[in-house]
Amino acid sequence: MNTIDLGFDFDLRDVITAILVLLAALMCFAAGVGLLRFPDVLSRLHAATKPQILGIMAIVADVAVTNPSVGTITLAVAIIFFQSLTAPVAAHMVGRAAYRTGHFRSDILVVDEFTPPVTDDGGTRS
Repeated sequence: MNTIDLGFDFDLRDVITAILVLLAALMCFAAGVGLLRFPDVLSRLHAATKPQILGIMAIVADVAVTNPSVGTITLAVAIIFFQSLTAPVAAHMVGRAAYRTGHFRSDILVVDEFTPPVTDDGGTRS
């Protein structure tokens, strides 16, 4: 049987690396498109935070697959853990600051849990 040797020597790690890097690039692209296309701060925060965590998880997993040592895997787990812990908190704080300063579109909010409730006599409860 005639086979053509193209000179490529693929290893399973190379394929996994290519998939993870492409996934991370796709997540970065999705975050960038979301930042440009979404109308207000709260929507943009959602678009920036979720793909950022998934993208960094893909890149860190790629580093762990490429260099599988105890130190690298331990560091990868720590990076993923702390990024998953701090990025949503930071996004929440930025969203809350945007809400308090009025830099959001109230017409697209489905539920606004921060406005004071209105009583039957038209006043507000504290």
